[in-house]
Amino acid sequence: MQKNEPMRLILAQPRGFCAGVDRAISIVERALTRFGAPIYVRHEIVHNQWVVDDLKRKGVVFVEELDEVPAGAVTIFSAHGTAEAVERAAKARSLPVIDATCPLVTKVHNEAKRYALEGRDIVLIGHAGHPEVEGTSGRVECEVYLVSNAAEVTNFTPRDAHKLAYVTQTTLSVDDTRDIIAALKARFPDIKGPDVKDICYATQNRQNAVRELAAQSDVLLVIGASNSSNSNRLRDLGEEMGVASYLIPDARAIDPAWFAHAKTIGVTAGASAPEHLVEEVVAAVRLLFPQLEVATMDGIVETVRFKLPAEVADAA
Repeated sequence: MQKNEPMRLILAQPRGFCAGVDRAISIVERALTRFGAPIYVRHEIVHNQWVVDDLKRKGVVFVEELDEVPAGAVTIFSAHGTAEAVERAAKARSLPVIDATCPLVTKVHNEAKRYALEGRDIVLIGHAGHPEVEGTSGRVECEVYLVSNAAEVTNFTPRDAHKLAYVTQTTLSVDDTRDIIAALKARFPDIKGPDVKDICYATQNRQNAVRELAAQSDVLLVIGASNSSNSNRLRDLGEEMGVASYLIPDARAIDPAWFAHAKTIGVTAGASAPEHLVEEVVAAVRLLFPQLEVATMDGIVETVRFKLPAEVADAA
């Protein structure tokens, strides 16, 4: 870039919080208002360190297991969902529980249970160790086979090749799962699965936007946590399109050397990243390039809103 030539920065549309994340955070904040601190949350409410740290400052205690929760303390399950065994354990201790599971994750749980009732074992398309995968696996009593790519479709032998169904982790898009589903159908012609319209709208929308953004950018910045599946995938998509792509938690992680040969910077944010982090990144880039030109892509404006649980629905 010429010294006096202005740098362009393009913001993805859509980006940042999805409806499930917005709902989960609202549940925790409303629980603090209604019941007071401390509020206990099993696992990170969403995969973003800024969000987690902010809630900690307000009086939220994050735990990994229910035995870390004091008797009688208000307990919230994270947006990623949880296994039925955890629900039973909470009930056995009479813990007052508020479930912040994303409704789209709950939909996957219900699909898995419906297939299990048909006598089918489940192929779960997702990432090992992800809380959503653990939660979905714990919703059914049948066999669950986890696959994360098409090559792994040949790595398991089902009890009955004619009685299988598949469901997917919601942070995977139609594009992420297409090859895996094709491999499953080729190997197991009788396998059943949900319609592609059941894939999380937010994941697909953000990936579509990043493809369009990367085509216009020399450098791509993805704001999100390193343990965020959807944020990592956005960064990967940029790299797959041949664009230098960086996953950053916030503006402090920016390296000016990334922009040495760039004319256009693309910026997006994972579904768990708040908008103020985007604003801080724009401000940090503007300090480097005072003549920065900022524009927002044309794209989908998401209007989805999910109903809050009764325990906090009327808490201001």
